[in-house]
Amino acid sequence: MKQQLRLHDNAGIPSALLFSMAAMAAISVANIYYCQPLLALMGNDLGVGEWRASLIAMITQAGYACGLFFVIPSGDMFDRRKIVAYSFTLLAVALLCIALSGNFHAVMAASFAVGVGSVMPQIFIPIAAQYSRPEEKGAHVGLIVSGLLTGILASRVVSGLVGEWLGWRAMYAIAAAVMLVCTLVVWRIMPCTESNYRGSYRRLMGSLLSILRDYPLLRICALRAALAFGSFLALWASLTFHMAQAPFFAGSDTVGLLGLCGVAGAMTASVVGRFVGRFGVRNFNLAGAALMLAAWAVAYFAGDTYAAIIAAILLLDIGMQCIQLSNQTVIFALNPKASNRINTIFMTLYFIGGSLGTFLSGSAWSRAGWGGVAATGAMLALCSLVITLTAKR
Repeated sequence: MKQQLRLHDNAGIPSALLFSMAAMAAISVANIYYCQPLLALMGNDLGVGEWRASLIAMITQAGYACGLFFVIPSGDMFDRRKIVAYSFTLLAVALLCIALSGNFHAVMAASFAVGVGSVMPQIFIPIAAQYSRPEEKGAHVGLIVSGLLTGILASRVVSGLVGEWLGWRAMYAIAAAVMLVCTLVVWRIMPCTESNYRGSYRRLMGSLLSILRDYPLLRICALRAALAFGSFLALWASLTFHMAQAPFFAGSDTVGLLGLCGVAGAMTASVVGRFVGRFGVRNFNLAGAALMLAAWAVAYFAGDTYAAIIAAILLLDIGMQCIQLSNQTVIFALNPKASNRINTIFMTLYFIGGSLGTFLSGSAWSRAGWGGVAATGAMLALCSLVITLTAKR
């Protein structure tokens, strides 16, 4: 039997493995976002209203946050190849359950499991940060994040089209089959990784509090990125409802195609990864928050035109990636041996912010329509900006 490849700190990562991880990051994270263009279809089929349908997106984000908190730290302790393979298996089962279920509560439970199993890009990112050569770390992290973003934008396009042509259940059945293939690929190509932590899982989890306490910069980076992500998802959580009304009367395929605008965000990620060291994380956060506020202004004042919706998506995507990747790149230098736990803290708060933005968006839509959604998104972006203005970095 062929001996498994082993990686070593700062020694470099084979290009084939790096691009494979970027591709798997795209495929796995897509599972979180398939539901967004399909919410109206899912709600009608399951017999629930718009607000309850929006909870599917929220519970998926909540599951992702739980996976980040309870699963990702174990990457410092156990072989990450096994963690990825088991998580992909969970994903395949949960996606199949959604495809076959006719009960709203069962779909909610399976959606939570989908969120838990979709955290594997956050295993790949610390691998790139820990094992890449020092001069390549920013670019390699940026490549994984670019793959992740490509999966996010492609998921909306694919699910919107499949939902319109074949129905929303077909999308989840296809996704389940894809994850089974990914599981086999992981067992074949993923290298073994050495443990960064010696001790029990209980002590490992307890160390999260110590890390959060010992690194103020981590708290600042995580909080401002979380608020920005909440602002970003506020648009996508309610866009399908907005586009279904006058003057658009658009179906899920149109909402999915709007996700192609996110290519700007994917391109931005690779640029930020290369230049964050030169221009500084604070400047990227100021620029990102300003772009997001501009996006919500466009959405509020001209949100009944396709041009305004597209402009808002572009500005939100670029602004979000300026904030996320600049913050995520800088935190790994705090303690490379605790890279998974640091990423856990960052991304758990990040997706709690996303769940908050999704929930607030759905609530704002039900009470105040598109204007309420725009106000909610702008408020979250403004809070992120205030944190940056009051912080030193």
